[in-house]
Amino acid sequence: MQEERHIKTGLIWYRNDLRVSDHEALKTACDNNERVLAVYCFDPRHYVFNNYGFKKTGRFRTRFLIESVRELKYNLKNLNISLLVYLDKPEEKIPELISTHSVTSIYYQKEWTQEEYDVEAALKTNISGVNLHSYYQQFLYSPNQIPYTSFNQIPKIFTEFRKACEKNASISNLIRTPSPFPKENLINSETSIPELIDLGLQEFQVDPRSVFPFKGGENQAWNRIRYYFWKTHKLKDYKNTRNGMTGIDYSSKLSAWLANGCTSPKLLYYEVKSFEKEIISNQSTYWFIFELIWRDFFKYISLKHGNTLFRQGGILIKPLKWNEDKKIIEQLIKGETQNDFINANMKEIAATGFMSNRGRQNVNSYWAKELKQDWRIGASYYESLLIDYDVHSNWGNWMYISGVGNDPRDRKFNIQSQAERYDPEKKFRKIWLER
Repeated sequence: MQEERHIKTGLIWYRNDLRVSDHEALKTACDNNERVLAVYCFDPRHYVFNNYGFKKTGRFRTRFLIESVRELKYNLKNLNISLLVYLDKPEEKIPELISTHSVTSIYYQKEWTQEEYDVEAALKTNISGVNLHSYYQQFLYSPNQIPYTSFNQIPKIFTEFRKACEKNASISNLIRTPSPFPKENLINSETSIPELIDLGLQEFQVDPRSVFPFKGGENQAWNRIRYYFWKTHKLKDYKNTRNGMTGIDYSSKLSAWLANGCTSPKLLYYEVKSFEKEIISNQSTYWFIFELIWRDFFKYISLKHGNTLFRQGGILIKPLKWNEDKKIIEQLIKGETQNDFINANMKEIAATGFMSNRGRQNVNSYWAKELKQDWRIGASYYESLLIDYDVHSNWGNWMYISGVGNDPRDRKFNIQSQAERYDPEKKFRKIWLER
């Protein structure tokens, strides 16, 4: 036991970064310690009902998360690193692990939205004598590479941000996956990964109509990349098909793995570059990267504006009048409105935890611009259900379309025109409305 205390031990606190590849915190921990221990906490605060009456993290998101954690545990074990998993608050469990295993340093992904920030602050008050190392590792263009000296300089308009980054920012190289530690350095401490029922959620079968029948995990993300890029070459048609609504291949569907950190935007960027070199470089390959930049943009807007992201007036602090009609909202959620296109999309998300980008935008516009219901309720509903929920993209997009965010034109969707354009033969509507 005395000998164990002399082994320099680092702890990786996993959050929304459930992978071993291109992972700065993991690589740095492994480079600077003789032994590394990893921890993931299913925070019980994530599985309660929120202010709008929705489970904060619903069953679709949670199952994908459980699968991702399970795969992370397997991949870490191949590096002779134990992943300990708890149904507990991180700020309460991590100090115990520090004491038990004589941890001298903690490594983790930097998060900044309020709830995540509060957990980190609470952890810091509960520990002492331990070095903390955090990393912005969820970006395509990392903060030290964008052409702005402070987050306050981030422009309001996406196009301005994109052009500045494309012209003046570089994308750093991928971080190599660490080599395995000696087997004798593995901490043999077993914990169990919770099931849905342990988190107050019901088990379910994947709906056969789902366009997202995939499992969570880093290896599953690689499987999808290999299929969409290299096996079928569907990436070359991405720009033409990305606004589709039926079938598993109208878009890459990589958003859920990105949201959970099972893959990284840099990894996808370099995979696209390889595809361009070996197969074809066209508008579709560029557009895929274009969408990754949009993802970055919403993260930087979140860094710039903080909690205004979640306020009724949005980042514009716009004093619009919003309604909160429980009957109308219930009709929306059940897919019982006067609009069949909206109804089909709402039935899809309720049954599968997924909705196309085109569907999300139309539902958002209908919710906020047609019915003038508080947009935050819609954003919160998406947060509960969407498998690919990302706090910055979700709330940023809802603000954008609701007229309190980054859309300079404050557009309102013509739902009927959109339905005729993107579901001309009513194929999507038939799938969800005719049973």
